[in-house]
Amino acid sequence: MSDIKDSKLKIDRRSFLRSTAAIGAGLAFSPMVVAKSDSGKKADEINVAILGAGAQGQVLMTACRNIPGIRFKAVCDIWTAYNQKMVARRLKAYDKVMPSTYVDYREMLDKEKDIDAVIVATPDFWHSEHAIACLKAGLHVYCEKEMSNTLEGARKMVEAARETGKLLQIGHQRRSNPRYIYCYEKLMKEAKILGRITTINGQWNRSKAACEDLGSPSKYAIDDATLKKYGFESMQKFRNWRWYKGLGGGPIVDLGSHQIDIYSWFLDAHPKSVIASGGIDYWKGHEWYDSVMVVYEYETSEGVVRALYQTITTNSSQGYFETFMGDEGTLLISEASGRGSVYREEWVAEEKWEKWVKKGYVTEAEEIEKPAAAQAAANVMESVPAAKYDLPVTMNKPYHQPHLENFFAAIRDKNVKLNCPAEVGYETAVSVLKVNEAVEAARKLEFKPEEFKV
Repeated sequence: MSDIKDSKLKIDRRSFLRSTAAIGAGLAFSPMVVAKSDSGKKADEINVAILGAGAQGQVLMTACRNIPGIRFKAVCDIWTAYNQKMVARRLKAYDKVMPSTYVDYREMLDKEKDIDAVIVATPDFWHSEHAIACLKAGLHVYCEKEMSNTLEGARKMVEAARETGKLLQIGHQRRSNPRYIYCYEKLMKEAKILGRITTINGQWNRSKAACEDLGSPSKYAIDDATLKKYGFESMQKFRNWRWYKGLGGGPIVDLGSHQIDIYSWFLDAHPKSVIASGGIDYWKGHEWYDSVMVVYEYETSEGVVRALYQTITTNSSQGYFETFMGDEGTLLISEASGRGSVYREEWVAEEKWEKWVKKGYVTEAEEIEKPAAAQAAANVMESVPAAKYDLPVTMNKPYHQPHLENFFAAIRDKNVKLNCPAEVGYETAVSVLKVNEAVEAARKLEFKPEEFKV
C-alpha cells in the first residue's frame, strides 16, 4: 500500500473495494441494477422482514433506511398495540406501502413468499428458534447478539446455517466498523505499534437513570394469554427481559458481549480462563447481576495477556471503551464517535513511530504537558505521560449500518464474506456466557479449546 499523506487515509478506489473495510461500506459503490423480475422487484433489491420490532429492531430498521435497495415487506412482533403498529406506520411513511404485520413468526414465514432476509431482534431466548426457522425457510438472517442465551441454542444456529447454506450474520457490529478494522489490520497486525500486548482494560458503565426498569401504559398492555404463549410471565418481564434468567443474560451479556468479542478478535485468541465477581447489588427484584467485574487470561503466541472488564449500572463515568496495552504503546478505542487514540510509551524513541506518522497510520496530537525533570525526580511514583497520537479514520454512519451493509453485500455477492458469521458469534458466546457461570461458581473456570468449536 502506498504512503498515506496529509494525515488523511487516502486509498485508491480499486484498493478500497478490495479492502476488508470496504465490505462494510461497499454498497455505496454498487450500482443499482434496473432490471426487474416477474414480481416487479428490481434484481438488486432485497426484501426484508423484521422479527422483533422493539427498541433494537427499530435501531436496525433505521440504519437500513440508509442502504440502497432494502425494502421492508413484513413486521412481526407480539406487542401489536405499540411496537408492531409504530414500526409498520414508520415503514409506510418511508416506502408509501404498508408492510404486512404478524404476531406469530410461523404465520409470517408461511405467507411471505417474496422475502429474501430476516432481521431477528427478539429477546435472546428466542434467537435460536427464530433464526433456525428463517434459515430453514430459505432466508438469510441477521441476528442480534447475544447469539443465544444458551450454547446449545447457538450451536444449533451454526449447524442450521451450514445445513441450509444461508447467511447468518451475528450483530457484533464493531467487526464492520472501519475504525476497528483499521486498528486491527494496520496498527495491531501490520505496524505492531503497541509492541507486545500484555494487558487489556475495558468497561461499559451506565448511569442509574439509563438502567431504570422500563414500564408501559396499561392501555397498551399485552394480554396474559399472549405473554405466556411467548414465554413471558408478565409485562414487567416482557419489557425488562434482559434482567431475568431464561430470557437474557444481564448487562455482562447484553453490553459486555460487544467488547469481549473485540478482545478475542484483536488478540487472535480465545481465553483460556475466566474469574468474575458480580451480584444483584443495587437493582432489587432482578435475577441477573447488575455489576460484574471480570478477569480473562489469554495465551497468545507472544505470551500471556490478562484482560479486565467491568459493567456497572449505577454510574456512567468514562462510558465505554477498550484499551489494549503493550510494552511500547497503548490503543484506546471506543464505538463512541471520535473517541480513539494511540499513546507511545516515553522510553520508545520518537523516531520509531515517525515512519507510521509519515505513512499516515497515526497523526501527531497536541503534545501533552510533561512534568519538569526536577518534579519527576522528586516523586519516583510519577511516570512521564505517554505521547498521544490520533487515528486518521472516522466512522460517520449509525453504529450498525456498516455491519448491515456487509450482510446485504454478502447476499448480493458470494465473494463478499460476512464479518461476523455464525462460527465467530458462537465463539464469542462461549467466552461471554461463561462469565455468569464464573460469578455463580465464585472461582476461576478454565476453557477447553474444543469448547469453541462446533
